[in-house]
Amino acid sequence: MGSIQAGEFKKGVKVEIDGEPYEMLECFFVKPGKGQALYRTKLRNLLRGSLYEKTYRSGDSLESADVHRNEGVYSYRDGDNYVFMDNATFEQHSLPASVVQDEMRWLMEGATVGLLFWNERLISMTPPQHVILTVTYTEPAARGNTTNNVTKPATVETGAEIQVPAFIKEGDKVKIDTESGQYHERVQG
Repeated sequence: MGSIQAGEFKKGVKVEIDGEPYEMLECFFVKPGKGQALYRTKLRNLLRGSLYEKTYRSGDSLESADVHRNEGVYSYRDGDNYVFMDNATFEQHSLPASVVQDEMRWLMEGATVGLLFWNERLISMTPPQHVILTVTYTEPAARGNTTNNVTKPATVETGAEIQVPAFIKEGDKVKIDTESGQYHERVQG
């Protein structure tokens, strides 16, 4: 891949530092009274998720990272790995459970997901922002409990547990925000 000059730094640029891919989250141009212009950056490591802050001079450059996103489908679990199919190439790729365990609690087989590749290797998966799942277990609502915003625990078909309003019962379909893990609304049908 080519190199990216400091003057081309901007939010969203993917670069390689010490052999690992990073995404630029912020880039601020600073022109001191004397001397070279500076670029203050905040980067996120795409393998570990850690943040990295560094200041570069106007003549500096970084290597461009071969990072791209595709849409895919969650296929199945294979031991300690989850297998995904890339919708563009129909190839199957796997990720270890340790990398995607939190996101998997919202996914049923066949769910559409975002796949992130680096050097043609799958490095992460992003679930859809909202999923619709069926409640498989919840206690019945307590009679006379008419206070606003009363919630109770419920288990959905993937095995995840969420807090739902008191009126939700077993068999109801609920829309869940996968980022926060919170109930969004009841879905008819």
